[in-house]
Amino acid sequence: MEKPDYWKTSLDEQNEILNSVKKGVVRSVCKSAGNRDVLMVEYGEKQDFGRTANYNSSCGAGSTKYFADKAGKKPVIFIVGAVHAGELEGTTAVFNLIKLIETGEDFRGNKNPYLSDCINHCRLLIIPLANPDGRARMKPDTMYGMSYEDFRHYGQGRWKDGSLCEYPKCKTIHPIKDQVSFLGSYFNDDGINMMHDNFFSSPARETKALFDIADAEAPDFTLLLHGGGNTRNCILHTAYAPLFVKQRNRCLGLRIKEEAIKHNLEFLEPKIQNDDSYPPSSFNLASALHHVSGTCSIVYESNQGLNYGRELKEWETVLSFEEILTHHYILFEQTIKYALELC
Repeated sequence: MEKPDYWKTSLDEQNEILNSVKKGVVRSVCKSAGNRDVLMVEYGEKQDFGRTANYNSSCGAGSTKYFADKAGKKPVIFIVGAVHAGELEGTTAVFNLIKLIETGEDFRGNKNPYLSDCINHCRLLIIPLANPDGRARMKPDTMYGMSYEDFRHYGQGRWKDGSLCEYPKCKTIHPIKDQVSFLGSYFNDDGINMMHDNFFSSPARETKALFDIADAEAPDFTLLLHGGGNTRNCILHTAYAPLFVKQRNRCLGLRIKEEAIKHNLEFLEPKIQNDDSYPPSSFNLASALHHVSGTCSIVYESNQGLNYGRELKEWETVLSFEEILTHHYILFEQTIKYALELC
């Protein structure tokens, strides 16, 4: 399906947009496995939180202020798009957010005064394409309107026998590179899925860069922007995070739901879950980022507008391009507003 002009997701479009940044600073945070730059935009001055210990040690000392004393400081919001590089709904949203901040209008020519002015209230860190290797492999600019087979082909790839890797079987071999005939956009060029990297031993350079940023910046909220097929937009459970993180993530989700209703949109109500199942819940990238930095780390799943060619299940829907973008604007606005209230 033909995408609208404001739906910008490619590496070339990223370069064009980030080259126009004047109010922020653009830097490469690392080289990917395929030797591509992972680029980040920084808005707002970096703050001195008076650190004397890492996050884990400060928790051991009985106060997180030894890691980051946030009293009187602006909140820090860290937004990461396209860890799975076929899931580009968040990427187009942050490109439109950057355009809003830089010019006062997004790529549709629409205004959003709150988001345009957000950098005066918080420090904002944006990585539009955390997995440029996967994005280079993902030939279409959107999954919108795709069949199930194409969706899985470009997302998770194909085994050597030509069959679809599927989900979650694509996670049964990691790294997956040597077992496939086509490496899907989930993975960097080494076949690493950053959501399930080897966090404690030898993480990929892209993953380590995310850890380094979180550690250096102590973000109040980290938004990992994902796509979930024809899911209704939602916040996923962050496993192995403390109760206060789960409570804040649920509170944010309820705020998003309330605002979405005002726009005639649905948002699945988040629930606080225990991590007492077997096999155990995955300690994934969201979990790891909290334990590096204390951040309220969130996996945000967006509808992707697929055309499966079958009846939708109860939990499925198909949103328009406009509705997908509106959902992300609500996410950004409510995250910033909530972070400001918590400061």
